[in-house]
Amino acid sequence: MPTPVPLHADSAPHAHGHLLTDDGHELYWETCGNPEGLPALVLHGGPGSGCSPHFRRYFDPARYRIVLLDQRGAGRSRPHASDPAHDLATNTTPHLIADLEALRAHLGIDRWLVWGVSFGSFLGLRYAQLHPARVSALVLTGVATGSRAEVEVLTRGLGRYFPEAFDRFRAGVPEAARDGDLATAYRDLLASPDPAVRALAARDWTDWETAIIPAPPRSEPRYEDPRFRLGFVRTVTHYWSQDHFLGGDEVVLRDAHRLHGIPGTLVQGLLDPGNLTGAVHRLAAAWPDVSLHVVNDGVHGANAEMAGHLVAATDRYADEAGA
Repeated sequence: MPTPVPLHADSAPHAHGHLLTDDGHELYWETCGNPEGLPALVLHGGPGSGCSPHFRRYFDPARYRIVLLDQRGAGRSRPHASDPAHDLATNTTPHLIADLEALRAHLGIDRWLVWGVSFGSFLGLRYAQLHPARVSALVLTGVATGSRAEVEVLTRGLGRYFPEAFDRFRAGVPEAARDGDLATAYRDLLASPDPAVRALAARDWTDWETAIIPAPPRSEPRYEDPRFRLGFVRTVTHYWSQDHFLGGDEVVLRDAHRLHGIPGTLVQGLLDPGNLTGAVHRLAAAWPDVSLHVVNDGVHGANAEMAGHLVAATDRYADEAGA
């Protein structure tokens, strides 16, 4: 096994703020690293997870101007999705993509490298397909494309591998909904006027998420924060139950040709459940400018070898840009 490329040193934000949208959202953003460096945008997962300071360490702070954003309803952005009074109707993929363009203009950036993890990889792919002139490169991990097959695997298909946990997950929704779309069933529970119903649904969903990754139950510390848990699950089920607001299935894969000419790096764990749909390999096959790195013991999250590939990719793109 090659020696892992170490993560870069962390860098504190040198600027931050809230960007006000036309429909009342206040989006938290921050910039780190070199203010004159190569611009790079970080897209977090979830949807609804919020950005982590850890993501800054995938970039050389001497060469990159690193932009972190909490997407609508997540992290330090306002209003937070955990607020039951907040209508999620203005939290859709088209809204998120418009936000990226608004932030880019606000920061005076012409083009930027886009780095995304999980849902952030889906969002980065769709953004690049719709605004290719604004993307200098893509670096993506825990790759997702927003397909129905991916949602089906994560909400039902993995039940045959984790039967006891799946039985508990399935039992969390009304009996009449147990053989249907579980993301929709949980979304409906999270719209209940009863806070106890909402809280239990959010706990049942996150218990299922922790069961399908190779770690002890409740290993994700943020899942112990009721506010995070409720906002996260409310946002995930909102997107997963509505085709990620793409207007159809496999739209990102269908439009893979729009990525031609944009250099990309995909870093994927072999044990990532998303691989069961074949979407990552289909994407790579349709995108001649991408390199795919599959890490044998990697899961849906960067281990040391995966992190090394991610750092090597951002270092390489900085070299190529002369940064």
